[in-house]
Amino acid sequence: MFERLTSFLKESRQEFQHVNWPTRRETIRMVLIVIGISLVVAAFLGALDYLFLYLLSLLVAS
Repeated sequence: MFERLTSFLKESRQEFQHVNWPTRRETIRMVLIVIGISLVVAAFLGALDYLFLYLLSLLVAS
């Protein structure tokens, strides 16, 4: 069992060396994209929620 664990760790280390890590600039760009998309989705869902609340208030008030 110890041999299997050692083998797994060695193979994992070798695979980590093959990973193409993003540069700092790429990472910042992707983070800003995620934040931007999150804000757009949040605004859309907020507007949808407000619309449903308005329609429900019209329905209940009648």
